[in-house]
Amino acid sequence: MNLQSPINAMTVDVEDYFQVSAFESHIARNQWDSLPHRVEQNTHRILDLFDQHQVKATFFTLGWVAERYPQLVKRIVSDGHELASHGYQHTRVTEQTLEQFRQDLRISRQILEDIGGRSVVGYRAASYSIGAKNLWALEVLEDEGFQYSSSIYPVKHDLYGMPGAPRFAFRPDNAPNLLEIPITTLKILDRNLPCGGGGFFRLYPYQVSKWAYRYINNHEKQSGIFYFHPWEIDPEQPRQHNLSFKTRFRHYLNLGRMQNRLNNLLADFAWDTMQNVFLTKQTDKSS
Repeated sequence: MNLQSPINAMTVDVEDYFQVSAFESHIARNQWDSLPHRVEQNTHRILDLFDQHQVKATFFTLGWVAERYPQLVKRIVSDGHELASHGYQHTRVTEQTLEQFRQDLRISRQILEDIGGRSVVGYRAASYSIGAKNLWALEVLEDEGFQYSSSIYPVKHDLYGMPGAPRFAFRPDNAPNLLEIPITTLKILDRNLPCGGGGFFRLYPYQVSKWAYRYINNHEKQSGIFYFHPWEIDPEQPRQHNLSFKTRFRHYLNLGRMQNRLNNLLADFAWDTMQNVFLTKQTDKSS
């Protein structure tokens, strides 16, 4: 690992397998409590993995999960990681009015702060559901006192994306006191290719992801963001039926290889929390 390279931000979106947006039409929210829950044990496994590699990360946590597993939230904080908000129950911002979004922010943040005993300054929208058509959400985040958001993915995708957005951290014109930190992409010709984690990390051979982060760190001199979910290290999770081929492929691809790839990624690059990588950097620049 080149110690002169920028430090990257490691992030976990703490949600269970049945809460993903792709399953919305298959699993109703009123069924969630009756299903086998696996988010607690999987997140503990991730915390153990980070401890082995001496890595600190940001855990964007659903208020719904925090209510049910307060000891998990307390361990996240006590282990020295950053606790951030992923909303209450994984409702996409595109499905909310402005006031519904504001209430969701307030409720989920209050739950996290009450349990974690720490201020929550970061937010990530469910399924990166802030884009060109609802940039008003950034104003609400600023108004509610959040310091940063990581909710825009500057790619073209059938479920999300704002390909015209900046690739690296920026302050939006309509919310200048908020730092928006887009998910990492690699620009090839005139197209941004996703390389920030999740299903794309499971799809690409590991050497492709390694090369991409090396390029971003060493040639573009930028910090990257990596994200994944607890269910992605869990090939034994209950399988859902009647899924389309695309949904089944995206969700279950290479789950059994994920933890080994994570071990390599954690060893090959320097990692820290969103707050330490981006907010500290911004403070240093302005001082």
